[in-house]
Amino acid sequence: MLKRREMKILETPRLIIRGWELNDADDLFDYAQSDQVGPNAGWLPHKDVEESRRIIQMFRADAHTYALVLKAENRVIGSIGLHKRKPDEPDWSFFRKQMELGFALSYKYWGQGIVPEAVKEILRFAFEELKLDEIYCGHFDFNAQSKRVIEKTGFTYDHTLTKKIETLNNEERTIIFYKMSRKDYYRIKREEAN
Repeated sequence: MLKRREMKILETPRLIIRGWELNDADDLFDYAQSDQVGPNAGWLPHKDVEESRRIIQMFRADAHTYALVLKAENRVIGSIGLHKRKPDEPDWSFFRKQMELGFALSYKYWGQGIVPEAVKEILRFAFEELKLDEIYCGHFDFNAQSKRVIEKTGFTYDHTLTKKIETLNNEERTIIFYKMSRKDYYRIKREEAN
């Protein structure tokens, strides 16, 4: 895996996907304070810019948590990351190279295809450069926007789990998990090329 200092900058037609910088705190707070964003992604709205700055420090310790910078505005409008968490399912092999995909986007930019664009680039990076075997992604059962992104980008349903979410004050949530293997990724890529 890449170390923090080697964090790669990725690019799509509309986005620069890069590591977080401390001076991104105002942009993060702008969307993270909304109750439309955090609770859908698994965390409480940020209370102030200082909280956003502390979160960025945590992001910077993670080699694969990226800021989504909208080129047209040169500002951070969301985040995307690959995390080492695994779902609580016994049939997931710990011998495969797996990661969990997560994302959040400012509600001001919903419905513009920005997250699917970012997800496709992260999948390319994960399977072609990091050589992961499998990626999984989940959404809360009420989060229709994330469900559309996950299905649109080629993930397939794997399992459903109900558990307490620590970052939401231990409230219970039902999470629907999807997965994609490297084989699935290359099959989708071939189909899109034809």
